[in-house]
Order: sequence, then C-alpha cells, then structure tokens
Amino acid sequence: MFDWIQYIADWLVYQLLHLNKEQHIAKALNFFIYDSVKILILLFVVIFFMGIVNSYFPIDKVKNYLSRKKLYGLEYLMASLFGVVTPFCSCSSVPLFIGFVRGGIPLGVTFSFLITSPLVNEVAIGLFIGLFGLKTTIIYVISGILLGTISGSILQKLNLERFLTPWVQQVLANAQKDQDLFQAEKQSLKQRLPVIWSEVLKIVKGIVPYVLIGIAIGGWMHGYVPEGFFEKYMDKSNLFAVPIATLLAVPMYANASGILPVVQVLVAKGIPLGTAIAFMMGVVGLSLPEAMLLKKVMTLKLIAIFFSVVTICIIISGYLFNMLL
Repeated sequence: MFDWIQYIADWLVYQLLHLNKEQHIAKALNFFIYDSVKILILLFVVIFFMGIVNSYFPIDKVKNYLSRKKLYGLEYLMASLFGVVTPFCSCSSVPLFIGFVRGGIPLGVTFSFLITSPLVNEVAIGLFIGLFGLKTTIIYVISGILLGTISGSILQKLNLERFLTPWVQQVLANAQKDQDLFQAEKQSLKQRLPVIWSEVLKIVKGIVPYVLIGIAIGGWMHGYVPEGFFEKYMDKSNLFAVPIATLLAVPMYANASGILPVVQVLVAKGIPLGTAIAFMMGVVGLSLPEAMLLKKVMTLKLIAIFFSVVTICIIISGYLFNMLL
C-alpha cells in the first residue's frame, strides 16, 4: 500500500544523499522519512473520514448504544479482528486509535484494536506459516486476538477515560459542538466539509510534534540498536527469560514482518519459541516511539497502566507458548 513512500525514502537517502545502505545513519533516516510520511497521511485520512462519520453519527449516541447493548465482550473481539485486517505497526495504529476515541468508541474497545493491529496481520501470518508452520501460526494468531480482547476488556473495567489528556477532551468537545451545529442546521455534506477539514488541520497540527519525535526515536533504534544485543538474556535455562525478553524488547522498534526473521534466528540459536515470541510481541506491541505518540492523547499514568496490562498478558502468552510448543 505504501510502496511508493518507500521508493521516495530510498531515493532520498541512497541516491540523493549518497548514503550507504549499511550505515546506521542511512537506516535511521530512511526509517524516519518512510514512517513520517506514512503516519501523517494516515492521520489526515483517518481523522477526516471519522469527522464525516461523526457528523452523521453523534458521539453521545455511539457511546450510549455501546453502553446499553449487552454484547458480552464481542465488541472487544470485533475490534481485535479489525486489528488483524489492518496491516499497521504500533505507531501507524495510533491515528486510528485517535479517530476511534474521537468517534465515541469506548476506550477498552479502542485498546483492543491498538493491541492486536501491530501484532497480527496478513503479512505476518504469511511469514509465520513459512517460518514456523501452520500449527504454530494458528496458535500465534489466536493468542494475538485473545491478547487484544482480554486486555481491552480489563482496561475498560478500570474506567480510564479520566486519564485522557485535556487535549483529547477538547477535541471531543469540539466534535460534539460541530455535530450539534450540523444537526441543528441540517447541513449537507458539502456544507460540513470545510468545518470538518478545519478540525482535521487543528488535530494534526497538535499531534505532529509528537509524531515526529516518536518516529525519530524509532528511527534511531532501528538504525543503531543491534538485533543480537539481547540474545544472551533469553537463554532457555533462565526461568525469568520470558519477562526479561518482553521488557528488553521495549527499547527496540519494528513491525511484525520486520522482526520475524530475528525471531527465526533466536529460535535457531536454541531460545524457546514462547520466549522468542514474547520478545517479538514486546518489540511490536510495546515501544518507546508508540508511547511518545500516545503521550498527546494519554497521561503518563494511563500509558503506564496500558503498557503494564499488555506486558503481563504478553508474559503469560510467552509461558503458555513454551508449554504448548
């Protein structure tokens, strides 16, 4: 989908600047250009689309419907399944997360999407089958979906909306005000578009600094953190290898398809598959760049709670994988 952006990034770094592909600075800069353009495009598209949707489906009605209807946890499962069909890394999922929050989707349901989206997608599934076989892939996909579903359900029960930042509260208030205007004046879509676009620009302008800082951190990690640095801490004789692997993964940053070859190398070196997959989930689902992007919409306390719940679930998954495989 975004191959043309990669082409531009490659041209700028390797042809225009004449940097060598093996240089750390080249890898970091290429990553920064690619992810910056991709995420900014996603921000514009998602927030604009959600703005149109929100203008016809008021936030309060969406919240009330989801609060009244007893879906018995299916809403979290559906959000996780939607995450499976969106092939985004953790940072790329943040624009959709913001759009969902702005659209009145409960926070726990939105978290289910945010957790599953980077972990499980069709590209990662295809690679997983090739590297580890069908049985392991099925267990991984199911565990990824369950991880998002269970984590989202737990986070929803904690009533964390109060920990959203004032910026998000203001965005929600503006969205509600715009909706009231649209409904009162029964405006056509053409009449609504200037107001919607103005709000899109305001939201993107507010979050761009966080996006660029987060991606810059991710680019530095991508270029300078050696992939084999943590292997010695994941030895199969270490009872605490799974939690150590999960926590040590946080400083790294990659998407699922990018980290899978590393997982294959770890397994080939004798590291248990469950430990290697916990490391992969930590790299993909818990990263400092993602935390930096989320800082605009969540307080530090909410980010800490979110990361803690997901970390615990990943560690449990890692131990279960080691027992099952």
